[in-house]
Amino acid sequence: MKIIKYPVSTEKSMRLMEAENKLIFVVDNAANKTMIKKEIESMFKVKIDSVNTFVDREGRKKAYVKFNKANPAIDVATELGLM
Repeated sequence: MKIIKYPVSTEKSMRLMEAENKLIFVVDNAANKTMIKKEIESMFKVKIDSVNTFVDREGRKKAYVKFNKANPAIDVATELGLM
């Protein structure tokens, strides 16, 4: 099962990245917060403070990932090619 599908790059996600050190990812609907956290920490070698999830109207599960202050979200976004 592929837990992380793709990052969301919208105006809202860019504001969250700059203001709150968060990135938004579309994830597998069966994935839980612990699985998402472990997957992102191992993919990007970063520390994560919290993960919040919700399912949007189209049925996609989105994870709001708050990165630790030591790991700026902008660095991960650059690595993903969002910046």
